[in-house]
Amino acid sequence: SQYSAVDTNPLSVYIMQPIWNKIIKIVPLWIAPNLLTFSGFVMILVNYFLISFYDWDYTASGTSPGLVPTWVWLFSAFTTFCAYALDSIDGKHARRTQSSTPLGELFDHGLDSWATSIFVLSFFSVCSRDNGKTGVSVYTMYIYLSIVLFNFMCSHWEKYNTGVLFLPWGYDISQVVLIAAYLLTGAVGVEVWQKPFLFGYYITDALVVLLIGFSLFLSFPQTLYNIHRAHLKKTLKNDSLYEVLLPLVSPLLLFILLTVWVVLSPGNILAKQPRLFLWMVGVAFSNVICKVIICQMSSTRPELFHWFLFPLALVVYAAISGLLGWMEEAVLAVFTALVTAAHVHYGVCVGRQLSEHLNIYIFSLKKRIQE
Repeated sequence: SQYSAVDTNPLSVYIMQPIWNKIIKIVPLWIAPNLLTFSGFVMILVNYFLISFYDWDYTASGTSPGLVPTWVWLFSAFTTFCAYALDSIDGKHARRTQSSTPLGELFDHGLDSWATSIFVLSFFSVCSRDNGKTGVSVYTMYIYLSIVLFNFMCSHWEKYNTGVLFLPWGYDISQVVLIAAYLLTGAVGVEVWQKPFLFGYYITDALVVLLIGFSLFLSFPQTLYNIHRAHLKKTLKNDSLYEVLLPLVSPLLLFILLTVWVVLSPGNILAKQPRLFLWMVGVAFSNVICKVIICQMSSTRPELFHWFLFPLALVVYAAISGLLGWMEEAVLAVFTALVTAAHVHYGVCVGRQLSEHLNIYIFSLKKRIQE
């Protein structure tokens, strides 16, 4: 299917696009677009692991503000900008080198579905964890992450039904806010997040309100409106309500299972291992949404229950029934490692299959030689 995306965000159209059009001119024509996409993703990962090294349990900023060196925040601003730039120019570069392929589209959106959670998890180190005075509770982090992922899911659910990816306004705004937040933290120190800035409210409160406002009152209604409009114009790809809602079943079940674990965990797993748990949430979500993206691109039906829900249900049941006991954290660690490995394996397999099927290399513009 032909890729089509619509971007109406003034920030993107009037400010960012002209910048990308200048940057794209310095990219050599022999570089494969997927290499740009992948480099951006690697930068986000490197940044995430760097922050994790200094702040494993999200307490560094709240307890002793100097724990994360200033250069780390500045490096975060730099990597976030680079990843944002690379993600914005990879498609332009593909058109410029006449190498747009379904593999590139899948590669871009597949990595985006994972990067989305990593951006959020890196940012939590800035706000820090609730220490009684300032910071954000781990439950707020979980809800915050869920809302961001819900937004991402909505735009791809919409594309599944309408065939058009309506780029959410939140994307450009969130990237610019992230970069500004890191620069501010680097310039002034994390203390800026721990002092009330207006009427006793903290900057983090404002960001949470903005995020929830954007999601529930802008992105989600826009998605429903676009699907409704396609229905009226008779351009919907699916006729029955069941077909329209099908891709939402697995993500919603995933969210329900994870929330049950968070709320009913006897060892309070989210408070003990926020970084592991939230990473696992992001990876699991990415895998579920990648299936939807592939179905939407290949015009096939997603299965009702994603395979991942079954092992997750078992683990959640074992945890909340007290079967795991003191081993809950260890089981979470092993489970997280397995899920991450499975997701990487899945990505590599899909990439290889597509590159063979389309007779192209993933990271090179050279054509494969026909056997």
